[in-house]
Amino acid sequence: MSRRPTPDRHPAARPDLPDLFPRPPQTVAPGAVHLPDWLGEDRQRELLAACRAWAQPPAGLREVRTRTGTMSARQLSLGWHWYPYGYARTVVDGDGAPVKPFPDWLGEWALAAVAAALPGEPASAEPYDVALVNHYAAGARMGMHRDSDERSRAPVVSFSLGDSCVFRFGNVEGRGRPWTDVTLRSGDAFVFGGPARLAYHGVPRTSPGSGPPALGVRGRLNVTVRASGLTDG
Repeated sequence: MSRRPTPDRHPAARPDLPDLFPRPPQTVAPGAVHLPDWLGEDRQRELLAACRAWAQPPAGLREVRTRTGTMSARQLSLGWHWYPYGYARTVVDGDGAPVKPFPDWLGEWALAAVAAALPGEPASAEPYDVALVNHYAAGARMGMHRDSDERSRAPVVSFSLGDSCVFRFGNVEGRGRPWTDVTLRSGDAFVFGGPARLAYHGVPRTSPGSGPPALGVRGRLNVTVRASGLTDG
């Protein structure tokens, strides 16, 4: 007698498998919303082309050194340069070049994602003017942290390209539990604001080779859009 096949008990852990049904938006915590497939194929290609241009020096992708060591994901900034733990108009912890400008269209994408995820969120007085682009090669990760160097508390918006990852969204009290693990795939957006704006979050692992082959990117790219609330004065 042949044995019945064992069902996959953890389908969420297989980001390489195609979806039979559309993935609906998911509220992960009050103020934190996952928007699956927010970027279509054309916009993913558009964002990837922009990332490849931004990655070139000067003020291109760099290794980031923190108090605890070197981040495994490489990073670049737009609009304002983020360094541990502040902002500047030049790459003060790198080649010293002026930061590349923040494109208006990226701010418009962020506003549209916020409107979809948090329809009751009041409009921010500060414009979106900062983006951090992180590249995760195979084996790269991001420890639990929170985005607290901005003066503005407008929602943070992130866009994912390439390989899938486990995105760990925690709480505002500290880096430990409780947290929720969410699979982010190429084209997904994630928005967090309001009571979740200062929640700790991180990327414990990616799934190398799980990205859409037609996109033609190795690893994972994450573009995080923020409103700094800063002025040059």
